[in-house]
Amino acid sequence: MNAIIQTPTGNLTKSRAFYETLGFKNITGNIFTDGKALIEINNARTARAGYRLFKNSWKEEIELLKNITPVHEHDGEHFITDQSGTFIYLTEGDPPVSFTPEEASYSTLGNYMGLSLETTDMPKSTEVLKILGFMQTMGAPEQGWVLYVGFGGFGVSMLNTPCPHMFFNPSMTYFNGKNNLTVIEKIRSLKIPITEEITEFNKEGMVDNVIIRDPGGYGFFIFSD
Repeated sequence: MNAIIQTPTGNLTKSRAFYETLGFKNITGNIFTDGKALIEINNARTARAGYRLFKNSWKEEIELLKNITPVHEHDGEHFITDQSGTFIYLTEGDPPVSFTPEEASYSTLGNYMGLSLETTDMPKSTEVLKILGFMQTMGAPEQGWVLYVGFGGFGVSMLNTPCPHMFFNPSMTYFNGKNNLTVIEKIRSLKIPITEEITEFNKEGMVDNVIIRDPGGYGFFIFSD
């Protein structure tokens, strides 16, 4: 996979402990995985929540992106933000680790299903993804939700604003179906703080979906579907 999620942190020890407590495995340095998601904890003061894409050259894509959004450069690396405010880093060269996603994710959080972003401009956000080489695989912009996949299976879902619950751009999404209640109880037992208990999607007022955040502010949607 030539893509890696970047989460910033003001406390590297706390961020590492968060992922270790939830059953993520440390691959090398500050890079963790649950078998599907590949996450790098970055404690540089200039780091921002987003994701990094790797390719030998981004010259052609950068010229196209300049027509629709500002392209910035820092320490020899280009980056943009889409209409969700998510930072997308365009790194030339190989990723820091060789990684092939497993068939199933194995952390406490359950079944990883990619990133979710809430955007104020669906057409522009999806155009950015298409320029970067992502392909539409599910949904449609006019439906208010669309999934794009690229870079060895790296998935990004775009949703129109506003969703009926708190939203932190970007967020990792986990769908666990009928097992989600069990997953939520495991999260509670590990003393992981829950940012929002969601009852919006059932008539009984049951907490069947939750949102948590890592120490750097990256969101996690732990949903039934």
